[in-house]
Amino acid sequence: MTDWRVPLSVLDYGVEEAEAAQRVIASKWLSMGPEVAAFEREFAQMQSARHAFAVSSATAALHLAMHAIRLGSGDEVIQPAINFVAAANMTLLAGATPVFADICSLAEPTLDPGHVERLITPRTKAIVPMHYGGNLARMSELRELCKQRGVAMIEDSCHAVGAAYHDPQGREPHGVMAGSIGDLGTFSFYANKNLACGEGGMLVTNRDDLGERIQMMRSHGMTRSSWERHHGRPGSYDIALAGFNYRLDELHAALGRVQLAKLLAGNQRRQQLLARYREGLRDAERWTMVFADQIEHSSGHLMVAVAASAEMRANAAHALREAGIQSSMHYPSILEFSGFRGRFPEPLALTHQFASRAITLPMHPGLRAEQVDEITHILRAVE
Repeated sequence: MTDWRVPLSVLDYGVEEAEAAQRVIASKWLSMGPEVAAFEREFAQMQSARHAFAVSSATAALHLAMHAIRLGSGDEVIQPAINFVAAANMTLLAGATPVFADICSLAEPTLDPGHVERLITPRTKAIVPMHYGGNLARMSELRELCKQRGVAMIEDSCHAVGAAYHDPQGREPHGVMAGSIGDLGTFSFYANKNLACGEGGMLVTNRDDLGERIQMMRSHGMTRSSWERHHGRPGSYDIALAGFNYRLDELHAALGRVQLAKLLAGNQRRQQLLARYREGLRDAERWTMVFADQIEHSSGHLMVAVAASAEMRANAAHALREAGIQSSMHYPSILEFSGFRGRFPEPLALTHQFASRAITLPMHPGLRAEQVDEITHILRAVE
């Protein structure tokens, strides 16, 4: 079935995005220029970040972040196996080794700081916490570990754009935005994200030394952009270091600016829908809703429930499909992929259970309350 009655995700797009795209077309400048610069400024303002770099994807942002900290052969990067494979792939492509830590629990599928601490060695160069579903990892504990051991932190904030950190232990200031807590933060603007451009990403940092390297590495190591040369700045340029072609273009940036203006209201609507899901699954003993007690601090990117067994998860997916309701899974454990299986022997019991029992349910600002009620009614009936 491809025409879902209740799809997993629906874009919040309208006339504003069409007008933004037309504005760029009328300008006759498509490569990185004033729209990208404005998008970066506006995003940095939301983040209270000194530097924000719009890039072609979150994968590009991760790759740049790892090169910015000079990750290389012999280094190790601790990260979760419950994540999209981009961070692990970029670690390998930087010449380093991904080291996978387990999650805190089935209800809190983010990096377990205790396991992370046991995995740190003299070769550990960075930790990459991932804010699963828009819910922040235990950043206070992880940041303290990084401080103590001299390890960099790269936040995978692809799910958490617009979410602020609230430390239950009170050791970190409330209100710091996801992505601005560690040394570097990465974001995705893929088509199903809360801020959706189709493709694109952002890399933020408050460190001037890292910002200077990223600025040049994003575009071939060049000291002048095409836009600057086009508008009369000195025509020649230098190549200061080896770089990449990870620029974002004007069309995606223009769409991103409109989506950024809608972001916080969209996230608030997602929180309301998460609360509706929570109410619908209350006392459903065979289902566990992830981060059910942290809804008010979530970006609401995903709605995920964990079944009592893998068989029950499969039965739920079938029942939803029969009703025309799309579901998915976020994510298979990276350790189960053929390119990773057997290479990393560390047993991750909770990760394995979560990957086999979690189901992702429809979540987007246009979802209706009665649709949430229908979904939870189906889940409660599944055995």
